[in-house]
Amino acid sequence: MSKKLLKWNEDRTLFPEKNSEGKIDVDYDSHKFMKIWHGPQHPGITGNMSLELTLLGDEVMDCETHVGYLHRGFEKLMERRKYIQCFPIVCRVAVPEPDFNEYCFASAMEELAGIEVPEAAEWLRTLVLEMSRLQSFLAWIGGQAGSLGQGIIGQWTIYLRDLILDRFEELTGGRIYHMYMLPGGVRGLLPDGFRERMTQNLDDIDKFMKDVKKVMFDNYVFKKRTVGMGVIDPAWINPFGITGPNARAAGVAKDVRKDNPYLKYPELDFEPVVGKDSDIYTRADVRRRDLLMTVDLIRQIMAKIPDKGDIRAKTPNVLHWKVPAGETYSRAECTRGEYGYYMVSDGTEYPRRINVRGPSYTHAVALLEKMIVNANIADVAGLMVSLHTYPPEIER
Repeated sequence: MSKKLLKWNEDRTLFPEKNSEGKIDVDYDSHKFMKIWHGPQHPGITGNMSLELTLLGDEVMDCETHVGYLHRGFEKLMERRKYIQCFPIVCRVAVPEPDFNEYCFASAMEELAGIEVPEAAEWLRTLVLEMSRLQSFLAWIGGQAGSLGQGIIGQWTIYLRDLILDRFEELTGGRIYHMYMLPGGVRGLLPDGFRERMTQNLDDIDKFMKDVKKVMFDNYVFKKRTVGMGVIDPAWINPFGITGPNARAAGVAKDVRKDNPYLKYPELDFEPVVGKDSDIYTRADVRRRDLLMTVDLIRQIMAKIPDKGDIRAKTPNVLHWKVPAGETYSRAECTRGEYGYYMVSDGTEYPRRINVRGPSYTHAVALLEKMIVNANIADVAGLMVSLHTYPPEIER
């Protein structure tokens, strides 16, 4: 191992030299460096992912991401199952946001088969996707606060998330995995009284979010630890495939709902929430404002959902459905950015190929490994959470 350790830069801070492979030559026998494992079970990320960190004192010098601690091989599993048997699988690709997987998978099948979804079903799908976005944002805000020592925020937001899970259970029968969106439409209309109960939940969320802003976003310590930390250069957006709030916090208004409209979003009144400073604080604030916008969108949707009507188009027997040969890409804007399914059919009862495009792969591996260098070990968890990633997407 190389004995060349450190050199000084002009402002007298230490940094290691890198070899031709871009790696740092580290001599651990010098006792100047230390290697630690951050995770795989750590509140710094939603799920199990580990960071192999090389430290100089309390400063991160190098990082290598390790995954493989969760469900693996979703895409290959689906090649060995009939299309309808894939629905219980796709939900697991992003556990906190299963509905975006349901929609993208069903939408890809419908496009290949030339199926037109009834209007009522499109409104219900739009509602479910926004409900999924809302509960995911609520869970995330609690995680971001907790990663920086504010445990009370998580207690508030998990309670609020449970209110939305109650509505999911009422609508679909499940709190986490719903399997509500099937090829051709959805499984049911709104139950009696659903609108009134959802309206009360949204009012509670609006009220609590005012307190969240005071306790978390107006907090001096939270600002001190997040303002100017973990900045994403806008020039990285396209090379790193950065989407969603991570891109919008850098001033780039990427939103599939506007860029490639789908479902009933063209009939809703909203504009993507954008920031400019691109640090941890800005990413958190963009998500907070996005959450409030989602509350407004749900109110708009509920006012327009028909009380009756067809909710599912006629489809072949799902156990013997041979989807016409072809390929397509279906996308949606999930809580973390562009979510997409590339589906290839060879005309049989089984998918020929399915590739899931989730934001976590680029955000949690390439981007994180670049951003985390020179960060303090105490800020690693906060930086990880600010990128909002789900390891199962990486292991798909």
